[in-house]
Amino acid sequence: MSYCGNENKNYNRRAFLAKTSLGLGAMAMGSLINPLIANSKSKPINTFGGILGNPHFAPKAKRVIYLFQSGGPSQAELFDYKPILEKLQGTNMPESVIAGQRLTGMSSGQASYRVVGSKFKFDKHGESGAWVSELMPHTAKIVDELCFIKSMNTDAINHDPAITFIQTGSQFPGRPSIGSWLSYGLGSDNENLPSFVVLVTKGKQGAQPLYSRLWGNGFLPSQYQGVQFRAGKDPVLYLDNPPGVSADNRREQLDYIDKLGRLSHDENGDPEILSRMNQYEMAFRMQTSVPEIMNISKEPDHIYKMYGEDSKIPGTYAANCLLARRLAERDVKFIQLYHQGWDAHGGLPGLMKRQCKETDQPTAALISDLKQRGLLEDTLVIWGGEFGRTSYSQGIITADSYGRDHHPKCFSIFMAGAGIKKGFSFGSTDEFGYNITSNSVHVHDFQATLMHLLGIDHERLNFKYQGRRFRLTDVHGKVVNEILA
Repeated sequence: MSYCGNENKNYNRRAFLAKTSLGLGAMAMGSLINPLIANSKSKPINTFGGILGNPHFAPKAKRVIYLFQSGGPSQAELFDYKPILEKLQGTNMPESVIAGQRLTGMSSGQASYRVVGSKFKFDKHGESGAWVSELMPHTAKIVDELCFIKSMNTDAINHDPAITFIQTGSQFPGRPSIGSWLSYGLGSDNENLPSFVVLVTKGKQGAQPLYSRLWGNGFLPSQYQGVQFRAGKDPVLYLDNPPGVSADNRREQLDYIDKLGRLSHDENGDPEILSRMNQYEMAFRMQTSVPEIMNISKEPDHIYKMYGEDSKIPGTYAANCLLARRLAERDVKFIQLYHQGWDAHGGLPGLMKRQCKETDQPTAALISDLKQRGLLEDTLVIWGGEFGRTSYSQGIITADSYGRDHHPKCFSIFMAGAGIKKGFSFGSTDEFGYNITSNSVHVHDFQATLMHLLGIDHERLNFKYQGRRFRLTDVHGKVVNEILA
């Protein structure tokens, strides 16, 4: 048999019959599994299960919504209340507290490290009595749904390596992101949408850019990379057909590309060919599914009121939280939101007011909305950044303003939903909020726990690359059982 002018001498009568019989068997199996797909012109390369086939054990969560706050939110202004900072305002930090610790180049040359307390009031809320700043009034109302981890810590002290580390398990670019690992392991529960969707707040540039490698597939096959949905006319770039190309034309084109791809894969054995074919097929189905999910015009007024007025403006954090709920309803496995602008080296009080105004109500609304729809019980929601901020001021303290430098030794995040204890606080820091005093949770522990909630043993999901088996948690990480319900 020949094609494209080249003769394939390995393709004989026996091979033809063998491949034909396998193809007929696959079609029969496909008709049993999904009659709609089997009877359509579109024949996906594979089913939508991951490499594991089934989770290692019964999962608590079916999906994850990760609300990533890029820039390092200050725990001292939000959740880790330390009254001694106000009492000792303007005095030097005790040498015993900061001695021997790594500092950034932005504050390592300061003549003194003066204590600065939060300008914002704290109160206890809910039956759990969780301390929450006045900056987060909506979050304060749902604290009994939340699990605060106040003893998070990381290895990185600057933004790019710290964000890369918490998203991929390594400070160096090139590793697969969390969502890619989950897509690789567990596959998708929706045939018409990617298993990993990314939403980035529009117009929030910040001092630190976000790179697509943060939701990239690294060395995993390209079909597992995150797909960014954007606000505007084209939610997914290059998804629409060119002018003059109909859906039928595109379907016919993909069918021929599929035949050529299969022939090439049979001869070369390159798995990336199948990945590309999967992506083509997914893109074709997304031409219908994406416009439907991005159209929030039919959401009732009380939902807009719940998420805040910004939820009517495409691309805002509030609108993305609303889209996250819609994606969760359609069983997208991993939904990643990025919100920039938390880096507060100066002008911290004003910056924190703006950031919390943009994020507090939509975050609380998302959790409440998921709960009222019965989705919170199998959805894991995560809120947090890449590191925390120092207890001392970077630069001069004035009556109205101050700043805080990066602090990797301790920071706060919260989680809610599937498999997580409600109204619970885990880990503690010293009276200055500078060092962990109990129940340290490293980034790798956080990643191991996230995977555990989805039914994955983090030590057993790996991928062989350049002669070594890699995993999200590298050679570290332990599940934080104390926060599990």
